[in-house]
Amino acid sequence: MESKQIEITNERAHTDLTTHDFYYDLPEELIAQAPSAERDGCRLMVLDREAESIEHKIFRDIIDYLRPGDVLVVNSSKVIPARLLGTTEKTGSPIELLLLRMDDSGEWETLVRPGKRAKVGASFDFGGILKAIVTDIVDGGNRKVRFEYDTDKFKNIYEVLDAVGNMPLPPYITKKLERKEDYQTVYAKTEGSAAAPTAGLHFTTELIEQIKAKGVGYVEVTLHVGLGTFRPVKVDKIEEHLMHKEHFIIDEDAAKMINDRRNKGGRIIAVGTTSCRVLESASSEDGTVNAMEGETSIFIYPGYKFKAVDALITNFHLPESTLIMLVSALSTKEFIMRAYEEAVEKRYRFFSFGDAMLIV
Repeated sequence: MESKQIEITNERAHTDLTTHDFYYDLPEELIAQAPSAERDGCRLMVLDREAESIEHKIFRDIIDYLRPGDVLVVNSSKVIPARLLGTTEKTGSPIELLLLRMDDSGEWETLVRPGKRAKVGASFDFGGILKAIVTDIVDGGNRKVRFEYDTDKFKNIYEVLDAVGNMPLPPYITKKLERKEDYQTVYAKTEGSAAAPTAGLHFTTELIEQIKAKGVGYVEVTLHVGLGTFRPVKVDKIEEHLMHKEHFIIDEDAAKMINDRRNKGGRIIAVGTTSCRVLESASSEDGTVNAMEGETSIFIYPGYKFKAVDALITNFHLPESTLIMLVSALSTKEFIMRAYEEAVEKRYRFFSFGDAMLIV
């Protein structure tokens, strides 16, 4: 596998589309505040790009749209309980940390609220179990922190976070999460995400086994989702938006299965925009997927030519977001925005805990 020093960007195409071209009206009550009672029981909108037709199904019906020889590519990154609520050691004032990413030295880049209490050298306590010390202030005002904890009691920082941390739900979810596992895919393995790869939340272990039994390949890749995924696009010309970096891994076995299936006529079906970004980041111009590990800041919007991904399973995304731009690139902006309007009319549930879309 290639070195993790690789950084993937993309040559951005010129477009006359503006950020506002991806706006749609969404009633607040359609923002899902809790997951479906059954993971695979949510609604599924199926978009046929060639016919520009729309069907309305239940998520578990997705198996009917998968063919033997296809390969399903999922993101197995695991959400960490990255939201820490504690106090400053000096004054006892409340403090909140949101963990973004760990560097090679073991220090973490974090968002701290309120930032005025987070000068270099400041220390914070979390339940008497975890201590954080600010070591640096980095670009954008984020803080680097070093953690201290009882290494006899905890094997690593992730065990500590399981004890004291909270799931970092997106700001549009205001309802308290009843169970941590509700914001985790059933195949989550590798800790590192600050947000869930939400298209995968709809899969059950049983549904995955049924899909495999049909002759569909199943591959796991990793992309650690950062909070940049929720960063609004603040520029009018979308190609001027500064895309966030996220760490990704695709190993030799995964790349081999994907390439073998594609060479035999199978489709590559990405589960979520995160898996899609991994595949497009790791692909050569001829569509060959390469094993690699690195950082990607690939920005996909209309005008982008897909190299690897043939179909996409995704949720319904925020207006004017980079995610709705990516989805529009796989089809057309006009068809996707029409589908979103129909989803609003038919009272689909939106965003992280909402309903799903399949684009074939």
